[in-house]
Amino acid sequence: MGKEKRNILISGLPGIGKTSLIKKLYQEIKDTNPIGFYTEEIRNEGQRKGFQLIGLNGHRTIFAHVLIESSYHVGKYRVDIEAFDKFLDSLNLKNSKKNLIIIDEIGKMECLSTKFVKLIWEILDSDNLVIATISHTDGGIKGKIKQREDVELFKMNLNNRESILNEILEIIKTTD
Repeated sequence: MGKEKRNILISGLPGIGKTSLIKKLYQEIKDTNPIGFYTEEIRNEGQRKGFQLIGLNGHRTIFAHVLIESSYHVGKYRVDIEAFDKFLDSLNLKNSKKNLIIIDEIGKMECLSTKFVKLIWEILDSDNLVIATISHTDGGIKGKIKQREDVELFKMNLNNRESILNEILEIIKTTD
């Protein structure tokens, strides 16, 4: 990865392990004070009911749920854009000075927020190293992001999902 590539994206089918990889990565590098967030499923009686966002700063919010009242929805989930936008503000991603930024994920639900879409472009354009998971589909903003010249895209599958962590850790070590 050349010096000009400051953005690492991890794509793959749902359930392949992108969020698990992000959590493992965070455990390996947390002493460098990365900022950002990851997503966790909300389950009830073995069934997924929604998603919560966990900030690396300790902040949490329910992002999408089958019981939320919202005009925004993806599949069976209603998406709380207002809560998401407030959560993004709490992370202070725009004012980061040389921190590694972790985003899980750039997906259909997240891109319902105009604040998030604007923020993603800003942090991808920043000098910060950004590591993000991104939807496997290429429509709209997701496709445009994947085509950026400053992006290194890892396509996760069953054969490489264990080795990607080490590859990304090696990139982090060699980055200023």
